[in-house]
Amino acid sequence: MQGTPTQSPNQPPPASTDQVRLDRWLWAARFFKTRSLAKAAIEGGKVHLSGKRTKPAKEIRAGDTLTIRRGMVEQTILVEQLADKRGSATVAATLYSETPQSIEQREQLRAQRSMERAGLKIPSQKPSKKQRRDLRKLKTAPEQAEDSL
Repeated sequence: MQGTPTQSPNQPPPASTDQVRLDRWLWAARFFKTRSLAKAAIEGGKVHLSGKRTKPAKEIRAGDTLTIRRGMVEQTILVEQLADKRGSATVAATLYSETPQSIEQREQLRAQRSMERAGLKIPSQKPSKKQRRDLRKLKTAPEQAEDSL
């Protein structure tokens, strides 16, 4: 054991070449729990490489742009490093960087979902004159009821 180099816990596992299969990299970067799930997502069109659909065996390089859709969330990431073995979450976070536009879009979607859960839906258009009158009546109705007591 004296001649074998030790792997630092903060370093990603070295990739054997300068290219790694897309499904293996997604699994190593912890986007999917298993390679089978990564493969199914790629085949289902949930993962795009440089804006185009791809295959699980496609070799990716550092600098490639991936768009990954999971549920309602869509992330656009830039591949920083390659790894074909799964490491810790801190190591996996060093393998990619998310674009600022993707982060902003994700935060807006999260805020919108939390507002909808609270019962606040953003209307697609402003209320009509009749709807504004009805809202005004609804808001002043409790005050009128208290005055009559």
